Amino acid sequence: MLCFVHQTRIAASPETVFAFHEREDILKLLFPPWQKGHAVSRSGGLEVGARVVFRLWLGPFPVTWIAVHTAFEKNRLFVDEQEKGPFAYWRHRHVFVPDGDGCILRDEIECSAPLGLDRWIGWWIERDLRRMFAYRHEVTARAVAVT
Repeated sequence: MLCFVHQTRIAASPETVFAFHEREDILKLLFPPWQKGHAVSRSGGLEVGARVVFRLWLGPFPVTWIAVHTAFEKNRLFVDEQEKGPFAYWRHRHVFVPDGDGCILRDEIECSAPLGLDRWIGWWIERDLRRMFAYRHEVTARAVAVT
């Protein structure tokens, strides 16, 4: 099992940062430009039972990834888990923590590579997650910045 955490202090309230994640176009905004893929469908917002279907490419191979939301606390957190996809297990907690006049945006991921390959490809997964979440947090910070 791999555990990954990325957090950033954002100069906006948790309510503002959470509202940004509720936008209809959020998946397009947070999808890194270097990743091949897109969201095929989304239903239910961020609440429990919401679903997102992605079409990704791992090298030349297309992969369908279905994520289902399993926990929700308005302005505090939401959780999605892989129902179908490239991982043996995937759970992603999006946490919004008040911090003075700002917010700590914290992404916590627990995952397992397919076929028990954590030991051999864990470094590669972590490298990609680090790059992806640095991008997502930068986009979020710019989008909610008070000018």
